[in-house]
Amino acid sequence: MRFKHGLRYRVALSFALFGGLVSVLLAIGLYIASHDLEERLIDQTLNSELQDYIARHERNPTSIPQATATIRSYVRGPGGLAANLPPSLASLQPGTQHVELKGTPYRAIVADRGNLRYYVLFSEVMLQRRERSFMAFLATGVVVMSVLAAAVGLWLTGRVIAPVTQLAERVRGLNPELRTEPLVSFYPDDEVGELAASFDHYLERLQDFIERERAFTGDVSHELRTPLAIIAGAAEVLLGDPNLTDSARERIKRIARASSEMTELTSALLGLARETEGAMPPGGACSVEEVLRDVVDKLSVLLQKKPVAVELDIRARPQLQVEKAMLAIVLGNIVRNAFSFTERGSIRIQLAADSVCVEDTGSGIRPEEIKRVFQRYYRGSGSAGAGIGLSLVKRICDRYRWNVSLASTEGSGTLIRLDFTPLVSSHNQDILPVSLDD
Repeated sequence: MRFKHGLRYRVALSFALFGGLVSVLLAIGLYIASHDLEERLIDQTLNSELQDYIARHERNPTSIPQATATIRSYVRGPGGLAANLPPSLASLQPGTQHVELKGTPYRAIVADRGNLRYYVLFSEVMLQRRERSFMAFLATGVVVMSVLAAAVGLWLTGRVIAPVTQLAERVRGLNPELRTEPLVSFYPDDEVGELAASFDHYLERLQDFIERERAFTGDVSHELRTPLAIIAGAAEVLLGDPNLTDSARERIKRIARASSEMTELTSALLGLARETEGAMPPGGACSVEEVLRDVVDKLSVLLQKKPVAVELDIRARPQLQVEKAMLAIVLGNIVRNAFSFTERGSIRIQLAADSVCVEDTGSGIRPEEIKRVFQRYYRGSGSAGAGIGLSLVKRICDRYRWNVSLASTEGSGTLIRLDFTPLVSSHNQDILPVSLDD
């Protein structure tokens, strides 16, 4: 799981950084303390060697100064340099200090006794070698501690987030439409248990909402069917009147047709709200051409008094296993947009074996608006609608696994393509699909 790995690695990295920081600070402290201790020991050794040399020289002025690989001694009397005293030491003042002779570092102590000046030097070559080895040891310790801290962090994090991972798996497997045992019953009374309780509360609210939504859609569907049935019955009775004029009969037929379509639309929207995906329509396959022609005929009123030519190009007659009302909603919204936003020019509607293309010469859509046209309640700068039509189209297309795409140039027109290949009846594809030229 991505969040599991990310959380574990972040905590492990924090452990590693913290362990490294502590190790570095500890290493610096150890180095400073060790270096200071070594200098103190060297100064004590130099002072002891100086006192010993002074005592030996006072007892025997002709005694030979000490000259080993580690310690060198010199004495200078009044009136000039000693025969073996390096010239660079002549300027040293009494006290301890660092000097370098022929590329070799020394710790030197200088003291005056009577009219004589004594010098004792301690070679720091071995000391510096030990310091470099000690620094390498400290650096290795820092690396080892950092790696160890990261490993411990990974292990601890795995133990700590295991309940969270388990909770995530349980939440992923929940069905909000089913009542299940509360999550909080699986966890102790700690932070994870509190998180599980929050999920339980949220799931309970979601289930209550689903129940209210189902009740609402069912009630609306039931309540609308009664007046629609009355309208349909009244229209049927009126159509049976032999004294009706032709114009009145045509109006009543439109009322009856609208009532029938409203009944189908109510059932379709109810099914969409209940998310009954995969259910086959009771009436079997419907003709896309029939629905498309009916949509164009109904919406032609939008083009009255507009110099717009409509071309309906039928290149195939596919049959879809979908509810007619659902298909009518999709095609109606696509065609309505073309009719509403085209003031002059032409509209070309092409039906192929696996697609419907609607191309117009309307006002077009701005580039920054194209990606948002299918969002619910989004309205473009030139739209006066509620911003629901195309979002409903997208929702229905997602349900049936159709694909709807849009290409537009501001001021030049829009092309909307609906591909419904997955649900095309294979025995009706007797005409090859033809793509729409751009």
